[in-house]
Amino acid sequence: MKALVCRAFGSIESLTVDDMPDPSPLAGQVAVGVRACGVNFPDVLIVQGKYQFKPPLPFSPGGEVAGFVEAVGAGVEGFHVGDRVVAIAAWGGMAEKVAVDASQVLHMPDGVDFVTASCVCSAHGTTLYALRERARLRAGETLLVLGAAGGLGLSAVQLGKRLGARVIAAASTPEKLATCLRNGADLAIDYSREDLKARVKELTGGAGADVIYDPVGGAYTEQALRAIAWDGRLLVIGFTAGEIPRIPVNLVLLKSCSVVGVYWGMALMRDPPHGRAILEEVLRSVKDGSLLPHVHVRVPLTRALDALRAIEERRVQGKAVVVVGGEA
Repeated sequence: MKALVCRAFGSIESLTVDDMPDPSPLAGQVAVGVRACGVNFPDVLIVQGKYQFKPPLPFSPGGEVAGFVEAVGAGVEGFHVGDRVVAIAAWGGMAEKVAVDASQVLHMPDGVDFVTASCVCSAHGTTLYALRERARLRAGETLLVLGAAGGLGLSAVQLGKRLGARVIAAASTPEKLATCLRNGADLAIDYSREDLKARVKELTGGAGADVIYDPVGGAYTEQALRAIAWDGRLLVIGFTAGEIPRIPVNLVLLKSCSVVGVYWGMALMRDPPHGRAILEEVLRSVKDGSLLPHVHVRVPLTRALDALRAIEERRVQGKAVVVVGGEA
């Protein structure tokens, strides 16, 4: 099979499209013929050797796929060759085929295309888990979203509105903020030009944000925390800025607020049935048209490196997708 191959940890520029052996599903696994693979920032970190785990070399990045079941391993029930499915894999998705634990595979709803299905499980699954279960976001509360034009950020804008929040989107360019407003944000802050703390305070009448969704990290985390409301919740999603912030814990005390970790991948592994229920809810919303990802970059497998570059350089608004076995 053809695959985007990483043979040594380091720069994404070392990746090449090459031949790899077809995967055979082990017991409890499903082999998926990939038709689309969503691209996420952790894919870059995994190649660089900076993520929570390091796959055995060589490997293909990509952990969010949609396609057809090509084979099932021993003991797998409920899936048959030819079924249309979405799957969450730690890696291996930027390839023509990937083997995935059956617990991480779901049937695709009728009427949902492969590109769309490959875009929602990681970002929207993370965000629904974060906002509803970790932050306990309530209707009428103010949600501040950092990095709001990215894949995670836009999912937070969309789902925050669905949960009844007043959403403030923070991003770094007018173009990105325009995308956030088109996706439902009530207000916008250009934190490359404006003082984040001061603007949040101004837009909330001095009260601050009840929930802060932070996939960015770096210096923006402390700025946002200084604008949190009493009894607020700061959701730690990730660190796309490249720096893990050191939070002054006196701020947590003074606002009687909470810093809440969100590790969606581990949540899926620790409680697969609950994780599947969240993903099935997201897919139902996609099917009925009430939730649609914003696809900004779409490339064929031969140009998968272009998608990773766009992610690494923070040029993607919403999602990037690698299309396999067809034209992008």
